[in-house]
Amino acid sequence: MDISRFEKTNAQLEGLFNEIGTLSKKKPDDAINKFKLKFINQIILESNDILGDLNLPFADFRGFEEEDMPSNSDVVIILSQYLNCLEKLRADNITPYGGGWYWLLNGNRTETRTAPPKKIFHK
Repeated sequence: MDISRFEKTNAQLEGLFNEIGTLSKKKPDDAINKFKLKFINQIILESNDILGDLNLPFADFRGFEEEDMPSNSDVVIILSQYLNCLEKLRADNITPYGGGWYWLLNGNRTETRTAPPKKIFHK
C-alpha cells in the first residue's frame, strides 16, 4: 500500500464528504452539478483502486453516472460508506508501538505515524 496516496485520497474524500454534507443539510434533494460530479468520481475511482474489489463498500458501484445526476444526499451516503471502508483498511494496516500508532507495510512496522483507529475492527 502506498501510504502517501492513501492519506491524500482519504483527506480528499473527507473534504468532499464535509462539503457535500453541508449542501445536503440545506438542500438534500438538489442534484450535484457536472463540475462537482467530475471531481467526486475522480476521488471515488482512486478510492476503488486503493480498496481493491474485496474492500469496496458496494460490489456493483464504481462511480456515479452523469446521466442519473445524483442528489446531495445520495453523494453523502456513498462517500460515508467509502470513508468507512478506507478506515477499515487503515485499521487493518496499522499497529500500536511505544505509545503511538504506525503504518504496516507487508506486515512490518514502518516509521510513519498515524492516528489510532477510529473504531476497533477485527481482521
